[in-house]
Amino acid sequence: MRLQDKVALITGAAQGIGLATARKFGAEGAVVVICDRDAASVQSAVAQVQAGGGLAWGQACDVTDRPQVDALVGAVYTRYGRLDVLVNNAGITRDARLVKMTIDQFDAVLDVNLRAAFHCAQAVAPGMIERSCGVILNASSVAGIYGNFGQTNYAASKAGIIAFTKTWARELGPKGIRVNAVAPGLVRTPMLDTIPAEVMEMMNEHVPLRRLGEPEELANVYAFLASDEASYVNGAVIEVAGGMTI
Repeated sequence: MRLQDKVALITGAAQGIGLATARKFGAEGAVVVICDRDAASVQSAVAQVQAGGGLAWGQACDVTDRPQVDALVGAVYTRYGRLDVLVNNAGITRDARLVKMTIDQFDAVLDVNLRAAFHCAQAVAPGMIERSCGVILNASSVAGIYGNFGQTNYAASKAGIIAFTKTWARELGPKGIRVNAVAPGLVRTPMLDTIPAEVMEMMNEHVPLRRLGEPEELANVYAFLASDEASYVNGAVIEVAGGMTI
C-alpha cells in the first residue's frame, strides 16, 4: 500500500472530494485524520473510512479559526506523534457577478478557501521541518487558472492557492517537504447540486470526455502526490479536468 502508516490530515473531509480522498488514503494504508465543521458528519466520515478497512480518527474544526487549527494539529501530534501529509481540501462557493457580489460573499470564500489553507500549512510546517519530511497538497481549481464567470471570489482564492503552492515549494523544498496543488474541473460533488440539469449538460459539452469527473478520480491523484512515487514532484499544479481547458 502506497501510504502505509503515514498520518494524513484532510480538511473538508466529510463529503465530496475530501471524503473520497479520506477513503482512498485509508485503503492505501494511511492513518486518516478527518477534519470538517460538523461533528456528526466527521464521525460519519470516520466510520466510512473504517468500514473500508482503513484507520481513521476525526475532530470537528473550523479551519478559518486559527486557535481551533492549532488545537487540532496539537491533538494529532499528541495522538500519533507526527503528521506526514496535509491535504488542504476545505472549500466553499458564494457565486455572483462582480457588480452583484457582496463583501460578505467575497470574505467568506477567501476565508475558507485561502486563509484557512494558510492557517493549516503554517500550523503543520514546523513539525515537518523538524523531521525533514512531509507533503502538503492544496486544492486549487481550473477557475484559479483561467477564471470563471460569476466567481470573482472563488477564482481569486484558487489562484492564490497556486501562488501559495509555488512559494511554499520553494521555501519548504530544501527542508524535505513537497508542496503540490490539484486543479479540478467539473466534479460530481454536492457543490454542483444547485446547477440546473440543462446547464450541466451544456457544461459537459465543453469537456472532451463528455462527463463530469468523479471524486474518486481526484482522490487517486492526491494519493499519488502524497506517496513516495511522487518523490520528485514539487511545486506542480495538476489539472484533473477531463481536457476541458484544451
